[in-house]
Amino acid sequence: MRNDILFQELHTSGLLMLANCWDGGTARIAALAGAKALATSSAAVAWGHGYGDGSQLPTALLLETVRDIVRASGLPLTVDIEDGYAADPERVGRFVGQLVQAGVVGINIEDGNAPPELLARKIAAARAAADAAGVQLYINARCDVYLKNLAEPGQRVAETLRRAALYQEAGASGLFAPGVTDEAEMAALVQGTSMPLNVLARPKLASPARLEQLGVRRLSAGSAPAEVMMGRLRAYMERFHATGAIDDELTFDYGSLNKLMSTAR
Repeated sequence: MRNDILFQELHTSGLLMLANCWDGGTARIAALAGAKALATSSAAVAWGHGYGDGSQLPTALLLETVRDIVRASGLPLTVDIEDGYAADPERVGRFVGQLVQAGVVGINIEDGNAPPELLARKIAAARAAADAAGVQLYINARCDVYLKNLAEPGQRVAETLRRAALYQEAGASGLFAPGVTDEAEMAALVQGTSMPLNVLARPKLASPARLEQLGVRRLSAGSAPAEVMMGRLRAYMERFHATGAIDDELTFDYGSLNKLMSTAR
């Protein structure tokens, strides 16, 4: 089965769990851990290259990263492209076309503080580019109403659904509502749109089993895996500089790690 079709089907039942990666190596570790598909985190990719999140990463580096992940793993790949790295929908469409040619079968694209009508135009351009390439691109429309407090608490469900309808009409495949944690509100979002709902993992979020019961179809770790890894790496390096110690109970030993990275697809 083609990866674009498979990725679409992964959203039709159950809960697709995505522990976001940021390069070929972390893609292989995600696959080893049982991932059914791969997703990048824009923050993690940017940090891995020494850039800050927030559309600061040069798109050439993102394309290079995408090609590296596709080389390392045959799993379906969706890429976080923030706001599309451009305000002009035509430029976004051209960039999405490059991503599709590199092997991407899904994207996340966000509205942020910009007018939702702008994201709708970007989604339409992305859809046109994917259609021209003959790829059923999964366009996950990230609605930042919760994440950026773009509506009063009692109005967030309604505003999210208003935007979701606009994005779906433009060609979106799914709705990503990062920041929503209330079960009743998640259920209302599920009921209010025919698009699969994606939520972002949070410390007090319901269990995966409960999310599935509520109708949520995708759970993303976001930048959390990168934050954990870089936090542990910082502590490890500080300890090494202070003591010279290199032991650690969570070490992935050289032989095993090298074997994993040397394995052909």
